[in-house]
Amino acid sequence: MSAIDATDLRAARPGISLAEPGDFLALLKPRVMSLVILTAVTGYLAAPGHMHPVLGFVSLLAIALGAGGSGALNMWYDADIDRVMKRTAGRPVPSGRVSAGGALAFGLSLSILSVIILGLASNWFAAAFLAFTIAFYAVFYTMGLKRRTAQNIVIGGAAGAFPPMVAWAAVTGGVSLESFVLFLIIFLWTPPHFWALALFKMQDYGAAGIPMLPNVAGERSTRRHIFAYTLLLVPVGVLPYVLGFGGPVYGVVSLALGLDFIRRAFLVLRMPDRDPAMVPAKKLFGFSIVYLFALFSILLIERVVALWMV
Repeated sequence: MSAIDATDLRAARPGISLAEPGDFLALLKPRVMSLVILTAVTGYLAAPGHMHPVLGFVSLLAIALGAGGSGALNMWYDADIDRVMKRTAGRPVPSGRVSAGGALAFGLSLSILSVIILGLASNWFAAAFLAFTIAFYAVFYTMGLKRRTAQNIVIGGAAGAFPPMVAWAAVTGGVSLESFVLFLIIFLWTPPHFWALALFKMQDYGAAGIPMLPNVAGERSTRRHIFAYTLLLVPVGVLPYVLGFGGPVYGVVSLALGLDFIRRAFLVLRMPDRDPAMVPAKKLFGFSIVYLFALFSILLIERVVALWMV
């Protein structure tokens, strides 16, 4: 059903719900949630200590629900700009399939429930950390800074980088240098990933009035920022091996992928202004997803193998 059909039907029959289960699933931002789950499971297994498997599963489920709840709150608040952008116009709220009030209630319910569950299953430090993460993303980033500063991606990236630290805290009751390194990898990865997207989606962001870096500082400055953050990211990506909680396979792969990341970022740096195709930026965006998933997947596999061999 199109957004226009949904609007007409809602006007004709006020109060009707057009939502299907898939629409509420979409509110959770399943692609983002998959990254949250991967990084949280990695942080959970990498942490020293032990939890009962059932409590560990419930804790990880709570972190995933918290991520989904904050995603729903983001979609509720951003419905006006999502409606303008081609990439997001089909989301449940701007398309009219889920009401704004329904999305708000869904997001708040999941967020509160996730914090309570995590506190009961693990510890209240981890629960407070999860609550802070949700508030940071939904309030500080989405409602506060996303529409006000070109550094929105840098700030918002912190929220997406917290899950492995939250999972680490669920096991240990605190945080450590290792968990901070996992945070830092995601935090430094986020700007080149999203700024590459912003380069070839400038018109969309401009129409929505979001001050993304290419729209505010220009393409050349954005390309320089992408390259600079990539140079910071790559050595941090190797740190798990240097610190001893990543194995030799991780060390080789993280270095090889990191060097390729730099090569691709350099190609973006050399792109001409107003390049209509922006092929290097599109390729960097796709590769950046592979890079992050590969790093955390290898860390996860190495840890599972190590536990299995004990």
